[in-house]
Amino acid sequence: MERIMLRIEYDGTYFAGFQVQVNQRTVQLEIEKALKKMHQSDVRIHSSGRTDSGVHALDQVIHFDTALQLDEPTWKHALTTLLPKDIRVKSAQKVTAQFHARKDSTRKTYRYIVLNQKEHDPFRRNYEWHIPHSVDVERMKEAAELIKGTHDFTAFAASKTNVKGDKIRTIERIEVQKQDNRIYFDVTGDGFLTHMVRIIVGTLIHIGLGKKDKACIQEAFGTLDRRVLGLTAPGYGLYLKQVDYE
Repeated sequence: MERIMLRIEYDGTYFAGFQVQVNQRTVQLEIEKALKKMHQSDVRIHSSGRTDSGVHALDQVIHFDTALQLDEPTWKHALTTLLPKDIRVKSAQKVTAQFHARKDSTRKTYRYIVLNQKEHDPFRRNYEWHIPHSVDVERMKEAAELIKGTHDFTAFAASKTNVKGDKIRTIERIEVQKQDNRIYFDVTGDGFLTHMVRIIVGTLIHIGLGKKDKACIQEAFGTLDRRVLGLTAPGYGLYLKQVDYE
C-alpha cells in the first residue's frame, strides 16, 4: 500500500461543505466517487480540515491509501479527468505511511474578501461579501492586533462547533489590507474552530463600521460570551488559502 497526498482547490459555491453529508453534494463525496471508479472499491480520504457550505479552497490537503501502483503525474491526470470542474488537483505526492493531512498540519492560512463599494458585483456574489458602507480599515487593523496570540477562542466559535475539549488556539498573524475597492483579511493560526474566521471577520467589520468597539474583543476573551462580538460573516467570502507542514 502507498499513501498519496493531494493538494486541491475547489469552488465551494455548489457544495454543502467538504465533509460527506446525507443527500448532499460535498467535496469529499466527489473525490471518493472518483477514487472508487479507479479502485472499483471504496477509498476513504482524510483532509487537513473541513470547510463549510459555500466556502472555497485554494490549497486543501488530503491523503488516502491505495494499492494501485501509479506515478505522481498519473494520479493527477487520472483524478483531473474524473473530478467535476469545480475541483482541481494541483499536485499529487507519495508520502510516508506516517503522514496525516490533519494531524501533521502545523498552521493554516485563511483569506476573506470583502467588496467595499456602493454597487454590488453580480458576477462575484458567490466569492465576496459586499459591504456598501464606508469602513475604517485602520480601526480594524488595531482591533486585529488584539486577536493575535494564544487565547481561549470559545466566544469566536459557533455554538454547533464539533471541537471537543479546550478551545485554546494561537493566531500568529492577521493582516487587513485594502486594495482599491476590496478588503483582504489573511488569518494564520495553528488551528481554527467552527466559523472562527468568519466571526473574526464579522467582528472586525462591525468595528470598522463603528457598530462595535475594539474593547469587545478583550471582553470576549474574558467572558467567553459570543454575544459581545459582531455577526458571523457569510461563508462565500472565505477561502482556505494555505496549509503548512513542518
